[in-house]
Amino acid sequence: MLAHASIFYEIKKRPLLKDNNIGDAFRQRTWNETKSNDSWSIFKIMAELVEGYDRMQKIGPCVSIFGSARTKPDNKYYQMADDIGFLLTKKGYGVITGGGPGIMEAGNKGAQRGGGTSVGLNIDLPFEQSSNPYVDNNKNIDFDYFFVRKVMFVKYSQGFIVMPGGFGTLDELFESLTLIQTLKIARFPIILVSKSFWAGLIDWIKTTLLEAENNISEKDLDLFVMVDTAEEAVKEIDNFYQKYLLKPNF
Repeated sequence: MLAHASIFYEIKKRPLLKDNNIGDAFRQRTWNETKSNDSWSIFKIMAELVEGYDRMQKIGPCVSIFGSARTKPDNKYYQMADDIGFLLTKKGYGVITGGGPGIMEAGNKGAQRGGGTSVGLNIDLPFEQSSNPYVDNNKNIDFDYFFVRKVMFVKYSQGFIVMPGGFGTLDELFESLTLIQTLKIARFPIILVSKSFWAGLIDWIKTTLLEAENNISEKDLDLFVMVDTAEEAVKEIDNFYQKYLLKPNF
């Protein structure tokens, strides 16, 4: 008990950075405070799920495009994402993105250029994220919780096209692979765009995860494909659904 008390005393003595929540996380709370905060969080989560389900169930077949929010319009991947969004609409698909700048903006821009559905699932972040102007006015949904937002991506997407990106992009990629691998959702196409960008990661997956450590099965490598062009990416989506009816994944 004394050890715990000394820890809290030390935390209170230290100056906290403006964005440092560590001290607050260790602060002792009363039972009423804990219960009240948790209860309100539950209601907020429920509200986001209800709004998301209500609005997303009307959008029709869509494909999600993921990638970096930091990609500039003069980058080749921005133009490729724009082309992918456009080509998807010509095949009858709408486009879902995270609603922000960079690759997300490009995907929505292409969908709007093609006259198709353009959905943005925005997230409240301290940096990078802001709504792009190419999301349909009635299809821009804001979220506070990443996990609720990811439910919407997975439930209402008929495929994931993954452009070069950072941690957020990798998170979305591996979450989808895990859900399919563990049979929590139905199989859908996952397309990695730019073989040169993804080659190092895929080589590590093969040599370390599979061959050296046996942490995955060889068949897991079939859960995704790599392509180099917008046309190839859309063709992979289209070929997959020549065998199946379009429907939500669960």
